[in-house]
Amino acid sequence: MSPRRRVRFATRALLLHLAAVALVVTLCTGVYLALAVQQLRAEAESTALGIARTLAEDAQVRAAVAAISASDDEPDAEALRDGDLQQIATDVMARTGALFVVITDDEGIRLAHPLPSRIGEVVSTPFAAVLAGHEVVDWQTGTLGESARAKVPVRDDSGTPVGEISVGFERNGVFDDLAPLLAALGLTAAGALALALLAFLLLRRRWERLTIGVQPEELVALVQNQTAVLDGVGDGVLAVDQDGVVRVSNAAADRLLGLHDPIGRPVDALPLPPVVRDTATGARDRAEAVVGDRMLYLESRAVRRDGRALGDVLIVRDRTDLIALTERLEAVRTMTSALRVQRHEFANRLHVAAGLIDAGRVDDARAFLDELVSRGPVTFPVTGLDLVGDPFLHAFLGAKGVEAAERGVALRIAADTQVIGTVRRAEDVASVLGNLVDNAVVAAVAGTREPRWVDVSVLSDGDALVVTVADSGEGLRPSDPRPRADDGGGDSVHGHGIGLPLATEIARRSGGDLWIIDPGGPDHGAVFAARLGDAVDPAPRVPKEDR
Repeated sequence: MSPRRRVRFATRALLLHLAAVALVVTLCTGVYLALAVQQLRAEAESTALGIARTLAEDAQVRAAVAAISASDDEPDAEALRDGDLQQIATDVMARTGALFVVITDDEGIRLAHPLPSRIGEVVSTPFAAVLAGHEVVDWQTGTLGESARAKVPVRDDSGTPVGEISVGFERNGVFDDLAPLLAALGLTAAGALALALLAFLLLRRRWERLTIGVQPEELVALVQNQTAVLDGVGDGVLAVDQDGVVRVSNAAADRLLGLHDPIGRPVDALPLPPVVRDTATGARDRAEAVVGDRMLYLESRAVRRDGRALGDVLIVRDRTDLIALTERLEAVRTMTSALRVQRHEFANRLHVAAGLIDAGRVDDARAFLDELVSRGPVTFPVTGLDLVGDPFLHAFLGAKGVEAAERGVALRIAADTQVIGTVRRAEDVASVLGNLVDNAVVAAVAGTREPRWVDVSVLSDGDALVVTVADSGEGLRPSDPRPRADDGGGDSVHGHGIGLPLATEIARRSGGDLWIIDPGGPDHGAVFAARLGDAVDPAPRVPKEDR
């Protein structure tokens, strides 16, 4: 995202924010100003009405107006200019600040007026309603200009209206307080806008801190890219923030780690092995763990931006198939080694036979070949190997016996071994049986018992193959990995925490299982057993010469 676009967004957000605040401030100021004007008008009208009522109730005023209205002669304007009514009206104006105080008779003729020259003339505003006995409060324009005025009837002793009192306040005088009010409103509005600007700056700073300076357009692109990347890779991705809370987990991570809706939950509260939790929080950089029936490779990467630590990202890779392939390749390597030994031994014996023939010792050569036919081409250092009739198992266990003998361990076939039929799914059988035998050899070498040995029993049960492996080691310790519960721990006597779970997974995949018969006793080490379904063709094997 270019800096210009970032500035454009920030400016747009600022203007929108200020425009919204300005609109609210303007609306509130207008409403308050309208209420203030209405209140000032109401106060002026109320004051004028109060003064007019007071004058209308004054006994001297009532008597003078009633007397003039009752007379058949026209009011004497000259006398009224210096009369009591004019004096009273002038005094009231001086005390109250009113624009005018006008007194009229029942014909609307002015008996008192701020301008003495107007006395004796008919008022310029309507007066019929007042003489009808009504009080009138209104804004009207007269000879002295627009004013807020109140008109009240003057009544004689019988209550009959005989004149009116009109009191008015000048418009400019009414709104004298409006200018300070407008100044206060302006300062308040300016202060509100300044606070809005400050609040925006603080919010923008907080926003950029939370988003690490990423703009909204970038956030949209990040979300789209994140969704595409996380859902498009086969590896699991689990992101944990500085507080140990899961913030990102793609479908592959949920599937491989056996999680359900982990986002927003602390990683310590998830059902994960300790090694996975340690790697997810950055305590370990790399690790291997068995979760369920999967062998996982874990890699943790710290996430930083602008020198600020944001958390850790756990990369989860499924290595089950790779390790299974490795185990199978190891079985092939074992078989190849066995074939190489057979070839070498057979070549040596052919050389012996050829040498006897070349020396003319035909009878010795014939005897040697007869012995070779009766004993077989290779003698494996495995006691009871003749009990294994299946060619694959015979060669595989023979090769394992050679490897064990090189480490000082005797591989023995138990007397109850019996396999009826031919082994199929040789790769799975080699993986499970080879892993158990290799672990047993390691345990026997690490043990203190002498002599060192490994006993293997192989039985067929219909189309299933059942194998039992015991050793002369010290047995299982509590820290050793178990086939039913593995936490991806480090090296141990019985394997590396990988082979047993993998063998268990292979066995269970065929409908079988792998379990511990005996963790160890005074005269033997651990005893493991495994059952592989659909591993034997129960039909008897027919030799080629009998076909």
